[in-house]
Amino acid sequence: MYEQFYGFSERPFQLTPDPAFYFESVTHKKALSYLGYGLNQGEGFVVITGEVGSGKSTLVAHLKQKLDDDRMTVGEVVTSALDGDEMIHVAARSFGLDVTGRDKAADLAAIELFLHEEARNGRRTLLIVDEAQNLSIGALEELRMLSNFQLGSHPLLQTLLLGQPEFKQLLAHSDELEQLRQRVIAAHHLEPMQPGEIEPYVLHRLGHVGWDGNPKLDKGLWVKLHKATGGIPRKVNQVMTRLLLLGAVEERDLLDTDMLDSVIEEMSGDAAPSDEARAKPRPDRDLPAAEAIARAKNEGQNAAPEPTLESGAPRGTDARDKGLLDHQIEAIEAGFAERDKHLAALRREVAKLAEQRVSGGLPDDVGQRLASIEARLDEQERSLRHVLTMMIDYFESQGSRAAA
Repeated sequence: MYEQFYGFSERPFQLTPDPAFYFESVTHKKALSYLGYGLNQGEGFVVITGEVGSGKSTLVAHLKQKLDDDRMTVGEVVTSALDGDEMIHVAARSFGLDVTGRDKAADLAAIELFLHEEARNGRRTLLIVDEAQNLSIGALEELRMLSNFQLGSHPLLQTLLLGQPEFKQLLAHSDELEQLRQRVIAAHHLEPMQPGEIEPYVLHRLGHVGWDGNPKLDKGLWVKLHKATGGIPRKVNQVMTRLLLLGAVEERDLLDTDMLDSVIEEMSGDAAPSDEARAKPRPDRDLPAAEAIARAKNEGQNAAPEPTLESGAPRGTDARDKGLLDHQIEAIEAGFAERDKHLAALRREVAKLAEQRVSGGLPDDVGQRLASIEARLDEQERSLRHVLTMMIDYFESQGSRAAA
């Protein structure tokens, strides 16, 4: 909606990670340095942690663009609460191995054979595991065991673990992960953006979609925006999306601090903590490891109040609900991004046909047919974007009611 009003080529603050929008903040620059060092070692584990929305997935997407596909094979796993056997199976699938109906031993054999083949063909293998805080201790141990595969003295697999801050604490304090901890060769925690980075971050994303100064941006926005979001990129994206939407609805050519205050107040209400009682936890080695450690430390204590938008990300049940909402919106956005790619490809084909007609290589009625197709494409795009806006508003309103 607002992208049409302001003449943007696409939405600049979508929640889905897109390496094209990568912004190298101070902390992301450091993270890339650690990643580069770790990958050059060709062994062990590299660990990147950060708050929800701090840019871990975007950082990795940017990194993948820099890797040479002819020299590096990459498997990716976005984890739920996996146990050890499930971790092995999912890891095998991430490399494109057909392990349907096989047991753990067969999965391990398939992975080892695959790693040897890649090494003989001159390729290194990297396994990227996102949301590592969801893994059980058993699953993390299985990942460590995978790092034992070697060809002579040459390690065959390197693993990049991405996780939230509790995963960093888990690695530092869990006795059960001592051997894994010893194999971590590089680690970095993504900090929030600094106050002075908010303006260049916003302008960077706006510039990528063709922003020409409309809307104008009040200089007072940046301090307030950093305070409201804590410098977390995803939160900045969420606030800026709401601010631009408000600007489009009210047909504003200037986004000022009063509008930002209104958006922040509305979003703070959306994120209000719930008083819903939490179920008593059950200790289990196959629970997500970070959760199991936290439960052991806090057993018998009352849960602390959830922070608001300004004080940080919510935790517990509300955090999971919020995370589910974000994933729903991200899934919708990803679907529309894929649709946009197909539409762009179709438009290119239409343009080629139009050029052929001008050169006399096609019948006269092709022009009318091309014009009709283009009109239908434009209509479909407007309709789908309207549906997307309505769906996002619906999911956000559902999240607001769930938090009430």
